[in-house]
Amino acid sequence: MRPRALPALGLLALGTVLLAGCSASAGAADAAASDPDAPITFATTPLGEDPGAENPIEAFAGLVEAETGREVEIVDVPDYTAVVEALRNHHVDIGFMSGFPSALAVNTGEVDSLVAWPGNDDPVSTCLVLDGSPLESLDDVTPETVVAFADPASSSGYFMPVAMLHDAGLEKDADYTPMFSGGHDMSFTALKEGQADVACTSTIFPSMAGLGDPMFPFEKGETRSIGESASMPVAVTVLADQELADDKRELLKEALPKVFVEENAESLGAMFEAMQGTEPIVDPDPSIFQPFVDIAAIADVDISDLG
Repeated sequence: MRPRALPALGLLALGTVLLAGCSASAGAADAAASDPDAPITFATTPLGEDPGAENPIEAFAGLVEAETGREVEIVDVPDYTAVVEALRNHHVDIGFMSGFPSALAVNTGEVDSLVAWPGNDDPVSTCLVLDGSPLESLDDVTPETVVAFADPASSSGYFMPVAMLHDAGLEKDADYTPMFSGGHDMSFTALKEGQADVACTSTIFPSMAGLGDPMFPFEKGETRSIGESASMPVAVTVLADQELADDKRELLKEALPKVFVEENAESLGAMFEAMQGTEPIVDPDPSIFQPFVDIAAIADVDISDLG
């Protein structure tokens, strides 16, 4: 397994200390930024802990290394917000995120969208219950129903399900009890252990039933869906630090569309599935994220101007 770089939370803390010496180190930093041998740093949230399977993040890093000739350093962060902050504070070069956190990042005016993959017309989220649950549809949800969401900045694990519930006449805190689990896999654990009645997640995960994948710890038939969301205008984006060196930027814009191709689908796993089979857009216009602003408002989150 490749060595991990210092976690982003540590980097953010160090950033405050290093500001005092920034004038002395600015020249060195600029030199490192344009160093043709400088590694590409990649912030990521946890994805895949099965020791018997290839980790998609490790596979992605290896493929990017092969295409760019640069070493890739993985920086582990706890959630999507930490990815955005690591990019805004110039501690990492790139991050891989779904539509809503990408919109959040771009709307700060401090993060660039390097490559984006549009969504298709398929639902991106589903709300699951255990097969023996008394809940048969969204009409059965009550204020006492505990609904688990992955992360407050997750597209498929929060924003899209909340919009779906809203369209069904269900508002959070009033018509159901929301719960943030900390990740898609943790939502499934909460559902399995009876801590939640419903787990709202990506439509990718139910297809993993019966495969022994720890990300979805259910056999076929143990869960069922009581509702699916609409599609998204943007499925996923590779975001970049606005101060990313030009040579790295051009390398990545050329390499990333070559990494996410069918022949790499198996090794990239959920990362590839998130692309939804669409063609990438290099240097997308920020307006592509505007629909997310409207949907986010349903979740009481204003991402129209986060600068």
